[in-house]
Amino acid sequence: MAAKGTLTVVSGFSGVGKGSVMNSLLSRYDGYALSVSATTRDPRPGEVHGVAYYFISKNEFKEMIVSDGLVEYAEYCGNYYGTPKAFVEQRLEEGMDVLLEIEIQGAMKVRKQFPDATLVFVMPPNAQALIERLTNRGTESRETIENRIRRAVHEAEGIEDYDFILVNDMIDPCADELHHLIQARKMRTTHNRPFIEHVREDIRKMAADL
Repeated sequence: MAAKGTLTVVSGFSGVGKGSVMNSLLSRYDGYALSVSATTRDPRPGEVHGVAYYFISKNEFKEMIVSDGLVEYAEYCGNYYGTPKAFVEQRLEEGMDVLLEIEIQGAMKVRKQFPDATLVFVMPPNAQALIERLTNRGTESRETIENRIRRAVHEAEGIEDYDFILVNDMIDPCADELHHLIQARKMRTTHNRPFIEHVREDIRKMAADL
């Protein structure tokens, strides 16, 4: 009996490489569905609407809040980010393993709605590596980079609320670790109760016929 899909929330400091890890995972493993978040921030060079994010206005975002169309939403560095609900629920029912790349505020809200969700925090090997990644990507002003570093100070206090950490020293090995972690979590007894009961009932019937 096929189980529902699993839900994994991936968070981390800005610039840690969450998106690169997710792209690596999706390009090399089947069975995953990446939920595309909605955001009110401007797209960065190369980002495509509906692929990287759904880039919408603040008024459109507020309409989604009012209509209960979001699993979670949060404000980060002056912009709103949120997860469309319909996509997540549909893919889970189809047996897909859904990935959410969201910030800490949103992750805690997802945990309330989906208690079985796995929360993973991606970390840099050290603080200097994080600063270099923020600076080297060349898509933001110095002021924005400084705001993200200050934000990371506060985010670092919430890491223990996650189930696991992954250190992104190299992208592909980190993606492999994430894949193996998700697959292992799928074997939890709490995620496989219908299958367990199905086999248990078959064993009872066989024993009764002896």
